[in-house]
Amino acid sequence: MNTVLAAEAGDTTARNLTITLFLVFVAVTLAITIWASRQTKTATDFYAGGRSFSGFQNGMAIGGDYMSAASFLGIAGIIALYGYDGFLYSIGFLVAWLVALLLVAELLRNSGRYTMADVLAFRMRQRPVRTAAAVSTITVSIFYLLAQMVGAGALVALLLGIKPGTTFLGMDADAAKIATIIMVGALMIIYVTVGGMKGTTYVQIVKAFLLMGGALIMTVLVLAKFNFNLSSLLGQAAESSGKGSAFLEPGLRYGVEVAGNSTQTFYNKIDLLSLGIALVLGTAGLPHILIRFYTVPTAKAARKSVLWAIGIIGTFYLLTLALGFGAAALVGGEAITAQDKAGNTAAPQLAEALGVDFLGGDLGGATLLAVIAAVAFATILAVVAGLTLASSSSLAHDFYANVIKDGRASERQEVTVARVSALVIGAISIVLSIFAQNLNVAFLVALAFAVAASGNLPAILYSLFWKRFNTSGAVWAIYGGLFAAVFLVFFSPVVSGAPTSMFPDQDWQWFPLSNPGILSIPFGFLCGWLGTVLSKERDEDKYAELEVRSLTGAGAH
Repeated sequence: MNTVLAAEAGDTTARNLTITLFLVFVAVTLAITIWASRQTKTATDFYAGGRSFSGFQNGMAIGGDYMSAASFLGIAGIIALYGYDGFLYSIGFLVAWLVALLLVAELLRNSGRYTMADVLAFRMRQRPVRTAAAVSTITVSIFYLLAQMVGAGALVALLLGIKPGTTFLGMDADAAKIATIIMVGALMIIYVTVGGMKGTTYVQIVKAFLLMGGALIMTVLVLAKFNFNLSSLLGQAAESSGKGSAFLEPGLRYGVEVAGNSTQTFYNKIDLLSLGIALVLGTAGLPHILIRFYTVPTAKAARKSVLWAIGIIGTFYLLTLALGFGAAALVGGEAITAQDKAGNTAAPQLAEALGVDFLGGDLGGATLLAVIAAVAFATILAVVAGLTLASSSSLAHDFYANVIKDGRASERQEVTVARVSALVIGAISIVLSIFAQNLNVAFLVALAFAVAASGNLPAILYSLFWKRFNTSGAVWAIYGGLFAAVFLVFFSPVVSGAPTSMFPDQDWQWFPLSNPGILSIPFGFLCGWLGTVLSKERDEDKYAELEVRSLTGAGAH
């Protein structure tokens, strides 16, 4: 009886603490957003934060933008369920930054003003290129937004203590998840429409500090639990996983060898390669990351911000190892999947277990769960704001101002359209997220990376480095890569034909790979090359001007 009462007290405390901490964070970030709105007077302020952020500030904001719910919840969950194979996400997301640093960061900052399309359209016909860039930006952003919203929905049932057969405020677990998705969507719309880039950046900086602090505390507690002996941690994780030594070896989820079925084994190994390619190349094509380079005043600050981001992000991904294996060891795979099939709640469940051990029983567990849950909510809110800003900026600046208005829109009109666009994109994301709740959030982000690397990356690299590249090449590269990636995903096990699909009761899948990158990325580059060589359009003088601008920053802003 006493145990039951203690558990109920713990649940109530967790619930109250979570709600209180979440409301405090929302209040603080809304105050930052309102303050930033008073500093936002021009389009440059709204889109690029007035180019007033230092390398360190922008590096923290990039970290805050990049260390998403996929990193904190999804990667920890995949490692907790699949061990070694989950670690591939940590490596892929980190290595991707080297591609962004070496190939695009400085050149993009020097060449553009507000969006990726400013670079692509510089030496080409504005309307077709900007339209294509806007379509691609919105598609990639919505894929990424799905991951964050699904993470928010997965968290809420755990945080509010809603289990099968129980309710909270009259809502069962499914209804509570949907309500949370709607709430997160509403908040992100407020952040973007009111605060613009300045408000969003400061929210991301605050969130980066919170996330790093929370992950560090949990890592230290996990290691302390095993007397700072990594071998003991890994051994216990393998034992608790129920999979034994296979948990610490490759092949549990990716590249699985199927006895007697060489075709499926081949597909599994190719899928692993496809995932790796998408993760490594995707960052350099993500619109919400690319626009962050425009918020610094100089190319030197752009380079510094990427270096700071690599340090922050690299440290964080090392910590996800401890979180994932710690969750496997202390919570166990069965308990994780019982709460969330995709494993998205592994990190918060680990926080609860650590709190019970180190902070004095159920009340301590409830307290640490509430703190980590609030950090996870902060993570989701900051990232969705950045994504919504990127897509609404592209729609307003690229499509409205330069396609519909042909460059004749005033700054006030442009910013107004950006705010309306944020509302529309937020609403679409909310609806789609409700259907994607069965998918792991790290996996959803990998799809966003594949789409970005297929459409945006070929166009960006060709534009910066190929003298002959022209309007047809840019349009073909973006639409070709984008269409190939989305088309293959639609007919893959991600959408139908598997228990973990978006539509598990339907089956129209024929493409055997879960990640399309190995086909769609080369196809995007091929389309860019083919479109260029089939067109006679050339403007070498404009390329020379872009080359000087990208290397020196002369005349960029």
